[in-house]
Amino acid sequence: MENKKIIELVKKIRVETGLGIMEIKAALEEAGGDEKRAKEILKARGFEKAEKRAERETHQGIVATYTHSTGKIGVIVELLCETDFVAKNEDFLSVAKDLCLQVAAMNPKDVKELLEQEFIKDPSLKIKDLVTALNAKFGENIKVGRMERFEI
Repeated sequence: MENKKIIELVKKIRVETGLGIMEIKAALEEAGGDEKRAKEILKARGFEKAEKRAERETHQGIVATYTHSTGKIGVIVELLCETDFVAKNEDFLSVAKDLCLQVAAMNPKDVKELLEQEFIKDPSLKIKDLVTALNAKFGENIKVGRMERFEI
């Protein structure tokens, strides 16, 4: 595979995933230049790394809120991480907002059910995949703490 094509694929996957250049390049080489297969390899490696981090303590994070435009549904979600640096990151905040929208729309009974739901913005992903992607991007243990949905 020519160098120019590899560079373009690395850039594209990096923008999509936020993962490291060398990690993406290695996955592309392992996949023989197949972008889809490389993403699968990266996803599998991300799950392995996430499992290793799962025991690390999460004392930082944010409490995100959402109120539906009707004012009749409100949601609070706690998204936890290891450092305040990650908690202030735009991508972390965006996922927290997406989790609030997910809870408002799908009304899961608990965090376990929420993690198994298909993501409303991209049904090819589950919520746990979204959280694992953040975990891989930042190299920290990230998890959904508590959540609550209120409806009148």
